This record gives sequence, C-alpha cells and structure tokens, in this order.
Amino acid sequence: MKDKVHALALKNKHKSDIKVLVVAEDHHQRMAFSDTVRSCGLQLVDCLSRAQLQDKSNSYATAIDIWLIDGDYDDYMATATTAAKPAAVLVGFSQAPYLNEAQQYAKWQRKLKRKLAQMLALPMLVNNTAYESPAYKGTNYKDTAYKNEANDWHYVVFLGASMGGPSAVKEFLDHLSPALPVSILLAHHFNQTMIGTLPRILNRHNKWRCQLITTSQRLRSGQCLIVPIDKQIICDSTGRIILVDQAWEGDYKPAIGQILKNTSDVYGSELINIIFSGMGNDGTQYLDLIQDNDSQLWAQDPSSSACPSQPQAIIDSGYCQFVGSPQALAEKLTHYIAERAVNASSDPFIVSDL
Repeated sequence: MKDKVHALALKNKHKSDIKVLVVAEDHHQRMAFSDTVRSCGLQLVDCLSRAQLQDKSNSYATAIDIWLIDGDYDDYMATATTAAKPAAVLVGFSQAPYLNEAQQYAKWQRKLKRKLAQMLALPMLVNNTAYESPAYKGTNYKDTAYKNEANDWHYVVFLGASMGGPSAVKEFLDHLSPALPVSILLAHHFNQTMIGTLPRILNRHNKWRCQLITTSQRLRSGQCLIVPIDKQIICDSTGRIILVDQAWEGDYKPAIGQILKNTSDVYGSELINIIFSGMGNDGTQYLDLIQDNDSQLWAQDPSSSACPSQPQAIIDSGYCQFVGSPQALAEKLTHYIAERAVNASSDPFIVSDL
C-alpha cells in the first residue's frame, strides 16, 4: 500500500517535477530515451549505463520517481530500485529506430509516450501535437477546440463489417455497456445513399451514441463513430479523428485494412479490432504489422455471420486471437478490459515489456 501511495503521488506533481532516471547500455538507446522523456516534459535526472549507475548509485538513493531500465532486471537492479523506493520501475523496451528514420522513430516514441501515460495514469504525458500525415498537411482543421480536453476512454475498439454487418454490430452493441472506458470506431462497406440510416439502426434499444463522422472530432467513451464512405480519416495519438478531403484508395470504401493499420500504429496495445460479417478479405492486408503493435484481433464466428468470407479471412490468417458470436464478442471485451484493469493495479511496481 505504501508503494501505491507513491504511485498516486505522481498525479499530484507537475510533470516537470517528476524525476526520471534512465539506465541503458546502448548509446543510441540512451539518446532516444532522453529525447522522449524531455519531450514529455518530465525532468531527466540522468541517462547512464549500468556501470555508471554502480559508480553513482548513492547519488540516487531517494530522488527518483520513475526508473526506465533497458536491460536485465537482475538482483543488482532489484536492490537498487527497492532502496530508492520510486513510484514506478519500467523494464524492457523495444529498440529505438535511428533518428534519421523519422517515421519509424516517431512511431516508436509515440508508442512509448502512450504506454507511459497509460501505465502511470498520467494522461498529460501524451503529446497534443496533431498527426502530421502527408494527407493531413494542408487540411482545414482547427485544433483549438480540443486543447486541454482529457480523454475519457482507455481503449479504442475498431469494428470492420460489410454484408450482414448491421445486425451483427447492433447485437454486439446491445450486449456492451456504454459505461466501459472504450470508444468505438466503425468502418462499414455500405451504400453511399444509405449510410446516413446506419446510426438510427445501431442506436435502437441501446444507449450507445452512434453517429456518422462529418467533421474532424475527438473519440469519446460511450460513442460509436461511423467512418464515411467518400472521405478518408486519420487517427492521432490524442484520440482525434481527422477528416481528410480525399477518397479512399482501392476497391473497398471505407478501406478497413487502411484504417486498421493506422489505428494499430497509433493505439498499439490499447486497440481491439473486431471483424464482423462481410464479403471479401478487406482487413487482412497488414496483419503482420498489427501483430507487431500488440493490438488485439478478433472475429465474428463465421457460423453466426450472414456472410462469412470476411471474418473467415481473418481467422485463416493465423493472427486472430478470439472468435465468437456478436454477444460472445461483447462479453469477451468486457472481461478483457476488467482483466487488464486488475493486472494494472495488482503490482505496486510497474514492470513491463514496452
């Protein structure tokens, strides 16, 4: 309980007063951590190797709030961190791309920031800079309406559907509580003249707020945003959905595979993808990349699908982690979120692969 009090104390500190110590053997990795910690607005006390830490260990007896350790968490490190009594110890990081690999480095840094914000319950660590996609640059999008707004969701649930999808998605929503900390994004292959009727179909007999995306906006819990057919969207790491005046590429509109890749790159392990009834294999194009981002991938049981080919394609890929009826998928999601919450609060020290 004492250590949990330390962790809660971080919320009462200004982020510039939260002290961070980085221990990493690789020089490039130390540079990447230093850059990320500073860009979060945290106070970087030092960034050093294990040998340098051993020489200076007495200097960090009680002054550090967060330890970031890239390497083995052995008896020496356990002793050092236990003596320091920090609020959190984070262990195990993926290798940072080099700074000249701008896109991959930005993705790595964004993932680390979101992970820190989630695990430390410090949402202000997430950068509020708009997503600088080439398609987004030049778009008439005003950011001021979203400044200083806290996200009320912890997970993004992306639903992909096609033929037979409305009834399946509606059954899913009917069995899912809108009080859960999730925001839903739905991409449905639909007729352009009929897409406006979809919110009314999905809203019936449940309390989810379903609406078509007609302007750039922010994800909200209890809300199901429906992707337009005639314009692309881009998601950013703060939960904004940016509407781009550009047609979808390829035969499928909206392009489920394209959205699935974007959301996975941005939200990583906080994303649950579910593919419902439909025709074709849209959504299977980037599944190896989604696996690398630790996003969940589930599918409707083909036997319960009006059109089984789309969920069957997801299952046949070998990447699908759960298969069930719309009701079973809703129950699985509810249990999954509850389990994640229990696991996050069970250990006073936060030690995880990032």
